[in-house]
Amino acid sequence: MGLTKQSSHRLIRARPLGGAANVLLEQARAWREKPSLRAIYASYFKMVFHHCVPGNTLEIGAGSGGLKGSSYKVVSTDIEKRPAVDIVSDAQSLPFADSSFENIVAIDAFHHLERPVRFLREAQRVLSTKGRLVMLEPGVTPVSNWFYRRFHPESVDMSQDILIDGPIDNSRDPFDSNQAMGTLLATRFCERLPIVVPGMRVRKYQWIGSLAYPLSGGFQQWCLVPQWVTRPILAMESFVDLMFGRWLAFRILIVLDKY
Repeated sequence: MGLTKQSSHRLIRARPLGGAANVLLEQARAWREKPSLRAIYASYFKMVFHHCVPGNTLEIGAGSGGLKGSSYKVVSTDIEKRPAVDIVSDAQSLPFADSSFENIVAIDAFHHLERPVRFLREAQRVLSTKGRLVMLEPGVTPVSNWFYRRFHPESVDMSQDILIDGPIDNSRDPFDSNQAMGTLLATRFCERLPIVVPGMRVRKYQWIGSLAYPLSGGFQQWCLVPQWVTRPILAMESFVDLMFGRWLAFRILIVLDKY
């Protein structure tokens, strides 16, 4: 890992949590009290790192440290100062030298960025040649779209052009989001990405999470998946995702290459 000469002004101060503190507390509570949720994310973590290449890995949006808590070796970053965060920084302006990492992983982080194209440019800069950016995001399908719009507090806006740059609002709540951004990147803007961000391309994307995640309730208080049936449901889900994921999935795995 190498910090740039401009690191001192690219690192940011921890923002006051304000109302976001309640979100963090609820997420921590759900993670602690729902073993089925931890099991589901363990399968996601394994899937994400299956697509990584050998070498150093940078984590964007580390949050409460699920990856480190699951013994994955990463340099963790987040816009908020938290115990599991190594470096407080904005993903849209990373404090690392060019070609510092072979992998960047971002789990449930991309859709919170105000200017995702800035992050994609930073990823291209920070990754070594043939490096990988692997992201796990909410996936917008006919079923999940109906569910997200009615029962989830985060918005779904399929009209956003995620490759347009613009000013950064420093007063913006870091939990503001558009759950459609991962789906938009992998589908509608896949071919345009290498034009806007030269050297980056979508290698593959995969619809996942048709059964276990929605039945678990995610980070909500309720859960329809007892711990003892989580593994069988995940096994069944792999088949359902393969056959019907484009219509049923709640998550999308996106793998990008630097070339």
